[in-house]
Amino acid sequence: MGRKRLITDSYPVVKRREGPAGHSKGELAAEPGEEPRSPSGDVDEAELELLRQFDLAWQYGPCTGITRLQRWHRAEQMGLDPPLKVHEVLRTHLGDPRFQCSLWHLYPI
Repeated sequence: MGRKRLITDSYPVVKRREGPAGHSKGELAAEPGEEPRSPSGDVDEAELELLRQFDLAWQYGPCTGITRLQRWHRAEQMGLDPPLKVHEVLRTHLGDPRFQCSLWHLYPI
């Protein structure tokens, strides 16, 4: 009786070549044509993370098929007390789809 086969026995070992000097493994490379980060980039990321958490909070109802602002207003009308900070962020970035659309806006309903 031989040894038990592992799933890794079916796949060849692949050696990854090292990236360019100074390249951190966890960082993504900039997309071509992407603008460099602005000093407010950290603030934007913090605000986007707040909005992602709002998307994932089930107590404010479903978020597919509507914008974050519409969801916030619906939750307010239903007396669910959505965070005021989320409303402030959404009002300051009215024309930016990164802020207005939920995490799942690209997925069909």
